[in-house]
Amino acid sequence: QARLVESGGGLVQSGGSLRLSCVASGLTVTLPAMAWFRQAPGKEREFVGGVSSTSVRPWYGDSVKGRFTISRGNAKDTMYLKMNLLKPNDTAVYYCAARRLDIMATTENLYEYWGQGTQVTVSS
Repeated sequence: QARLVESGGGLVQSGGSLRLSCVASGLTVTLPAMAWFRQAPGKEREFVGGVSSTSVRPWYGDSVKGRFTISRGNAKDTMYLKMNLLKPNDTAVYYCAARRLDIMATTENLYEYWGQGTQVTVSS
């Protein structure tokens, strides 16, 4: 059974840092493209960033460029999101997603696998 499990969320002050992790297991493809999305209360889900298994250059959403860094583990079944200079409007539930095609996409409906999400709260 396919599973994506996020961890690392929590409460942090404005300007602080957090690192989220996502571990994939049971996927039908071993090297999928993976991405982070987030959803704040009352807002639509937003693409944060992601990377294919064969690329060295992640994609980022405009609101996080220069502050967030995405990387994959050596086994490619793990993805990390290092968040620096956090702002209150980064507060959201952060979701890990994976798709069967190893091609990056920014649209959530192109991802077949989703984690349960981890809450990130940034206080001012």
